[in-house]
This record gives sequence, C-alpha cells and structure tokens, in this order.
Amino acid sequence: MNKELLVIFLLSFQCTSNVCFLWGVGSSAYQTEGAWDKDGKGPSIWDAFTHRKGKVLRNETGDSACDGYYKVKDDIQLLKELKVNHYLLSISWPRIMPTGIKAEQLNEKGIQFYNDTINSLLENNITPIVSLYHWDLPQVLQEKYGGWQNISMINYFNDYANLCFEKFGDRVKHWITFSNPWTHAKVWHSYNNTWRREQRGMVGISLTSGWGEPVDPHSQTDRDAAERYIQFHLGWFANPIYRGDYPEVMKNYVGRKSAQQGLGTSRLPSFSVQEKTYIKGTSDFLGIGHFTTRYVLQKNFPFLQVSSYHTDPDLAELVDPNWPAPGPKWLYSVPWGFRRLLNFIKTQYGNPLIYVTENGVSETLQCPQLCDEWRIQYLKGYINEILKALNDGVNVKGYTAWSLLDKFEWNKGFSERFGLYHIDFKNKNKPRYPKASVDYYKKIISANGFPNQREVENWHRKAMASCSATHQHLAADSLITHMEMVTEIVLPTVFTLCILISIVLLIFYLRNHSSN
Repeated sequence: MNKELLVIFLLSFQCTSNVCFLWGVGSSAYQTEGAWDKDGKGPSIWDAFTHRKGKVLRNETGDSACDGYYKVKDDIQLLKELKVNHYLLSISWPRIMPTGIKAEQLNEKGIQFYNDTINSLLENNITPIVSLYHWDLPQVLQEKYGGWQNISMINYFNDYANLCFEKFGDRVKHWITFSNPWTHAKVWHSYNNTWRREQRGMVGISLTSGWGEPVDPHSQTDRDAAERYIQFHLGWFANPIYRGDYPEVMKNYVGRKSAQQGLGTSRLPSFSVQEKTYIKGTSDFLGIGHFTTRYVLQKNFPFLQVSSYHTDPDLAELVDPNWPAPGPKWLYSVPWGFRRLLNFIKTQYGNPLIYVTENGVSETLQCPQLCDEWRIQYLKGYINEILKALNDGVNVKGYTAWSLLDKFEWNKGFSERFGLYHIDFKNKNKPRYPKASVDYYKKIISANGFPNQREVENWHRKAMASCSATHQHLAADSLITHMEMVTEIVLPTVFTLCILISIVLLIFYLRNHSSN
C-alpha cells in the first residue's frame, strides 16, 4: 500500500455560488416505521418473511421497529439537533398501495402520513431525499406474480412511482428509484415526460458497492480480478445507465459459464439496440452506498452444473487482519477504498453528479454503546476520503451517514446497530439517546468539513465527554423501565398468587372447621 494512504489529511472546502455540500442522515421505511398493519397498510415481503420462525435472529420482526410511524416529530427534532441539510427516507409501497396495484386500492392514511412527514421536514429547512423502494415489495405482488422475476413488476412499480410524483413531487425534488436498469429507466422517462417541466426535480439511482483492490498491484491477473469485482458489483447496474450496456467483462464471463452449463443463451440477458438507447442516460444523479473494501485475486472455480453470480467472476476476496472491524465480520473500516471507488466512477462514467446515500458502521455488542469511538474514527476516515476525492475533481455533492437510528437490520434483527442514536428497544416508548458520534458529526456539518487537526481533536474530546453523561441518563431510565416492568408484571402476578393461596387456605380452614 502507498505510504501516503496511511496519513490522514484533514481537508475542508468552501461554498461556491451559495451552493454548499449537503450533509444528512438516512433511514428506510421497513427498518424504522413499525405499524406494520396499522391504518390500512398492506403486508410487505419482509412482513411475511419475518413472521416465519427461524428466518431472523431471535425471531425478531420489524412489526414495531423504532415506532417511527408514531414518532415523526420526535425524530425530526433529532435531525434539527444534528443540523443536517437533508434526510434520506424511503416510502413504503404497501403503506400507500396495500396490494401494490394502483387500480385496486389506495390508502389515503398512508399518503397523508408521508405528506405530513415531508411537510414537517421542509418546515424545519431539511430537504427530503426520497427513495421509492428499500426492499419492502407488497406481498400481494410476490404471491400473485412471483415478485421482481416477473416483467409485469416494471409497470406496477411505474404506476406506484407516478402516484408518488403526483402526491409528493411538488415538494420532493430528489427521487431515488430501484437498482434494476430497465425499471429505473421506465420511471425516469415517466418523470421526464410528465412531471419534470412542472416539478423541476431529479431522478437518480442508488447503488451499493465495495471497492476491490488487487492483492498484488503489479500483477495483471490480480488487477483484472479487481476490475471484475467492481464491474460485477457496481457496473452490473451502472454501466447500462451510463454506457448503454452491461460491462463487457461481465457479458464474457457469464456467457462462457452459461455455455459450460449447456445453456443455449447467457444467464445475463442482452439488451436490444432500442433498449440500450432507452436506458442510457437515464439518471440525473448517482447515489452511492459504500461501507468497506476487499483485496481481490484471481480464483478459478471448478466447473459447476449450477454456476451462480458468486462464482461467475472467478475471484476470491481477502481482508487485511489489521483493518479495524468494530462491528459485524463483513464490515472492515478501510477509508482509502472509498476515494478510489469515487475516482473510478469519475473515470468510468463521465464524472456524474454523486450523492453518497449510505455510509456507516455498526456495533454488535448487546449492552448500550453510547461512547462509540469506532464510529467517530470511521466517519472521520471516510468523510476525509470524500474530501480528497473532491480535490481530485470528483463531482460528489452530498453525504448521508447511515443511519439516524438503531433499527431493524434484516435477518440480523436488532443485533446490529448502525444508528447515531441509540434506541432502548426494551422500553415500550423506544426512547432515543445520542451517541458520541452525534456530537462529532454535528461539528463536521457546522464546519463543512475538517478545519484543522487541533480543532478536530477537540471535537473528539468533547464528544466522548458528552456520552458519559448520556450513559448515566440511559442507566437511570433503564432502572425505571425495569421497575415499571416489576410493577406492571411481577406485582400483579404476586398479588394474584396471594389471592389464590388465600382462597386455598380459606377452603382448607372451612373444611377443617366443618369437620369439627
């Protein structure tokens, strides 16, 4: 590794023409809202999945999640405390369209919920960036049509997107679609043809990718393997939109593996000339989610009758044991990989407008961890690499820390926590508590970057001091919650047992008395 990459350069940047870098945080509907069957909401595929025993750690569900459906005002107050410019949220398709089909049913209460949320954000000078889909497909569409494997989903999703543009587009100016080139393009053209002139917003796609670094940068074989890693992760979806087709290396490898399996055509579909033209250029901005990096080298897999996406690129992934891994085993902190990914996008796709839509780190410890030193270091490292990329000429204009709250983390339940704010899920009120990273990130936002080493070190000291006081508050609240549980559950149980024992003793006494 280049020695320069071991040095942390602290950079800041200036606003130009009153346009500043956008700082924000994000969340998603299923992971935070809860109220899974309230006020007319239909079931999603994640409602169905989590209700099947054994699918999620400890059989936890997002049925109530963070109770975000009932705590909009509270959570917007947290956003105000952070002083963010924007909030990235997703709309739950089955909350506003219970079956997923516009012609069948609309849920006015769900539409009103998002209207109220958007209005409250704007009233507090927070820009809503709205994702139309964050994995919560209406269950009815899964059962009736097999979900996204059915081409009819493109039209159903387009109908849903147009409803969102109609109901919210007068106020929402940043839309994120779905990571399927054809579906995305359909929605982009709908907005472009019907809504853009009046609403003057932007429609982009958000893609999540790690960075692949060759194990041996002097080996052409390893460099080629690292290139395949990026093309199979990012290029699969980005290349059709920015260059008009799937990456050549992906077409070649999947085509060859498909032929070895005896298939008549490649498992990777091909676009017609008309489809390439229709898809290319259909993004006003590129959203990038990024968490970690891998070292990559060539690995030839033996011939398999059932090849898959995971074996198609013929590569192996490695990690450096010295990389910090504060949370789950997959998430190593490797900030320098982010700068390289952003520069790859600049070179590969013509330097598009970029918003970082997800970047963060989780913890897996079960006891409350409000003094999240590792998250502070992660934010410092990754944001600093974004600022370096800006100096490189990358057209990145916004950063979204993932995430505002601890929340439901898919098949890991509540065991992984990405939030800047801790939630006590054992407390029925689900109170929010700021971690040290809240104070630190707030300082980054206020300074629009890192002004100088001494001030940044001072931020760190103050952030760590603030979390100690919050920890005491949390401990006191936890004790109160425990006592309330004793009052609500244990005492009535003891009282009931006392009554039952008294009755038994009374019966025993009366029998003895009558026999005498």
